[in-house]
Amino acid sequence: MKIVIASNLDFGYIQERDHHILQGLILQKISGKEIYILRDENENNIGFMRYGYFWDNTPFMNMIWVEGQYRRQGLGKQVVLFWEEDMKAKGFKLVMTSTLANEEAQHFYRKLGYRDAGCLLLEDEPLEIILTKKI
Repeated sequence: MKIVIASNLDFGYIQERDHHILQGLILQKISGKEIYILRDENENNIGFMRYGYFWDNTPFMNMIWVEGQYRRQGLGKQVVLFWEEDMKAKGFKLVMTSTLANEEAQHFYRKLGYRDAGCLLLEDEPLEIILTKKI
């Protein structure tokens, strides 16, 4: 697997799979180099990771998507570690993410060293767990 910064050529791939972002923001995220694309050995897109900044100063991982047939093979872990190294190289000392309390992702992040840092409770939504990791 190869991890690359998304380009405008990846817009359609992301648009079809990422239903948690306004479509008009995808190109901004691509331009800001805030989306990574996962590719297989044949250069086919097999997933992506999108991030932003909490308080405009702390990297916050918003979304990881891996195609079904490639899940549970360690690709999510690889892209998270890649992102953490990239953020560390940019001078950041802390990264963040979140997950719903009813999702399995919380266990994935804790195995990678993320620690519970708080929560957010929105009306008619499960508890959102905020996680941080020193890098």
